[in-house]
Amino acid sequence: MSERTHSTPTPPPGSRGYETFTGAVHELASQSRPAWPAEVRAPADAPNIIVILLDDMGFSDIAPFGSEIDTPWATTLAETGYRLTNYQTTPVCSPARAALLTGLNPHRAGFWSVAHSDPGFPGATLELGDSVPTLAESLNAAGYATFMVGKWHLTKESKLHDAADKSSWPIQRGFDRYFGCMDGFTQLHHPHRLIRDNSALQIDDYPDGYYLTDDLTNNAVEMINALRANDPTKPFFLYYAHQAVHGPLQAKPADISKYHGTYDGGWDAVRAQRFAKQLQDGLFPPGTECAPRNSEAGMAVPEWQDLEPEQRDLYARYMEVYAAAVDNVDQNLGRLISHLKDLGEYDNTIIVFTSDNGATGEGGEEGTRSYFSRFGQSAGLPEEWQVDVPRDPALIGGPQTCVHYPRGWAYASNTPFRLYKGHTYAGGIRVPMIISWPQGLPRHDDDNGIRNQYAYVSDLGPTLMQLAGVKPLTERHGLAAPEIDGMSFEPFLRNKDKETEHSTQYSEYTGRRAYIDNDWKALTAKNYGPDWATDEWKLYNLREDPTEITDLASQHPELVHELSEKWRDAAWSNTVFPLNDDGSMSRLRPATERRLETPVVLYPNTPTLERFRSSKLIKLRSFDIEVVFDADEHSQGVLLAHGDQGGGYSFTVQDREVTFAYNQYGRMIYRHLPIDAGITHTLTASFQAQSDLTWSVSLALGEITVSIDRVLQLCGMAPFTGISVGADRGGPVDWNTFAQHRSFPYSDRIYHARYLPGPKAAYNPEQLIEIERATIAVYE
Repeated sequence: MSERTHSTPTPPPGSRGYETFTGAVHELASQSRPAWPAEVRAPADAPNIIVILLDDMGFSDIAPFGSEIDTPWATTLAETGYRLTNYQTTPVCSPARAALLTGLNPHRAGFWSVAHSDPGFPGATLELGDSVPTLAESLNAAGYATFMVGKWHLTKESKLHDAADKSSWPIQRGFDRYFGCMDGFTQLHHPHRLIRDNSALQIDDYPDGYYLTDDLTNNAVEMINALRANDPTKPFFLYYAHQAVHGPLQAKPADISKYHGTYDGGWDAVRAQRFAKQLQDGLFPPGTECAPRNSEAGMAVPEWQDLEPEQRDLYARYMEVYAAAVDNVDQNLGRLISHLKDLGEYDNTIIVFTSDNGATGEGGEEGTRSYFSRFGQSAGLPEEWQVDVPRDPALIGGPQTCVHYPRGWAYASNTPFRLYKGHTYAGGIRVPMIISWPQGLPRHDDDNGIRNQYAYVSDLGPTLMQLAGVKPLTERHGLAAPEIDGMSFEPFLRNKDKETEHSTQYSEYTGRRAYIDNDWKALTAKNYGPDWATDEWKLYNLREDPTEITDLASQHPELVHELSEKWRDAAWSNTVFPLNDDGSMSRLRPATERRLETPVVLYPNTPTLERFRSSKLIKLRSFDIEVVFDADEHSQGVLLAHGDQGGGYSFTVQDREVTFAYNQYGRMIYRHLPIDAGITHTLTASFQAQSDLTWSVSLALGEITVSIDRVLQLCGMAPFTGISVGADRGGPVDWNTFAQHRSFPYSDRIYHARYLPGPKAAYNPEQLIEIERATIAVYE
């Protein structure tokens, strides 16, 4: 960990920020459902509520917001409901979900970023506080059935395993039923880990043609049907949080084929066409200009015509897959709407359709067919590291590849705004929203349903509760609930001439900051500095310049200083400090995680070890594996597998030999060891961490040994599927074996598989933290 001190001034004594900062501790929530205080029940005719949240979808990616993608059901909602063109969210996903479900600003809710670290500061607890009721809990207390399907991502990854404290899991946060993936993302053809209610599902093989978006809808419909079979009138809340269209991008073959050739003209043409339609539909006032092509260092987009023909063909394929995934989301929206109509409940159902943040540029300039290697962009990588492992373009979007599109398509997705997810420019935080309730929010003949008033993600929960006639809980677990930050935008839904009541809002992510005050927005993409009035701050008049093109900071320096000071005040009130402006806080890990990296023995029929738990055994370190098994001349099957098509390794018995398959982000490496029949074998594998993010691998089976001098280490989120003993569950490591045998359960006896984690590599940031801890201990 760097010795650099975070830029954290002292909060003003007596402020909410001071009290929270000095007195905050991690709250331990009970897993039992609390005894709710007496609350006003929902009215007898209370509407059903469905919130549909997409992952990383840009402002212009559905037809009602300018897209060419076929989304007729979203259009149906827009034609009877309301389009919010100035709905804004957080730069990344977990904070948006926390704000949506609590009505709190994201840092006050404990989510400075995504739930993949644990630095321990008040704004970065990465768990909702014990005193904070969720929207689901308030609705449940008011008599609603509460269902969730899809992505949770509000539990820190160290608490996703089977033995974890589950107080932050969906069931303990107010949902009666849950089905989905609690992690930040998963693969859509072969999800790495699915949870039903409080338990992981053990799935050896997914059926041919399986696609997660369809399965989520199946489960949502089943939950609704089970409710109606037992209670015909009880209102329900369904929180449908899509895994799509987060990477890796995957779609169904028929949907991909539908868009063949659609994107051959490139991202510049698509952006121009979408913006023209946005103006035609009245989403922006006449005279609005589309922001120019992104040119910032590390964010730039090349002109489509400057690309080579082979690049254009490849890049167009990526966007065909993305469009197909959005199309499928809309198809599933149609399934829900049709089912509600069959039940006679569509007119009295509030449906919200939106995204958690803007489209992402994480695919880089050229995109990638090896999603997990794309994130290896630090200095010191081996020279053979590839951020795009070449694969047949025809495989893109299918189960054999983990891909993401080039950031030029995110530039098109975020039309007409600048930049991407992770930024406080509009491209990162301004997303589409449609809200429809035919019975309770009917449109007048002279109303086109377009609302340009500002609304923020924390406003959605209060709005839904006001529409439903439900009061939010005032306490949870005997603790007074914090005052919420969100404000209902029901008034301007009902009256297009009403102004927003939410006129100021801070934003922050990794030191990138912004502050909106009515028509003005001050913004800086640079890291925090001691002088709040420097020219790094930019200033935009959002009423005249909604796409943030013309920087007015030099013309209004006093206003820049005023807004930057307001940002600082808001930051203290919302526990934003310390900032993760150098990235070092993302590397902080508590000592409590050490138990996840102790030696472990896995037996046959043990459920697949959860992803993060598995990674602690091997990540950025040396480690040994021992597998003890019986084999005769007919024995076959997978002894052990860890990972999937994005990267991993497996040991398989077939034709009287053990095959070690190493999937190096899509490039396969094999070694073979012959076996004698009719005896008990001990297979050992030793992975030794080298100085350049590689492992040397030594394999031994009896007297037979083989070795591999170097393989690239599996870093970041790879291997993504956890460790399985006796089969290759989830996405397969070795596609050739999977194509012949599916998960290929081992036919003979496996006694156990033992993992012995070894020394951490010097470049492992956790090792640096341990050195600092040891140094501090000397002086203590």
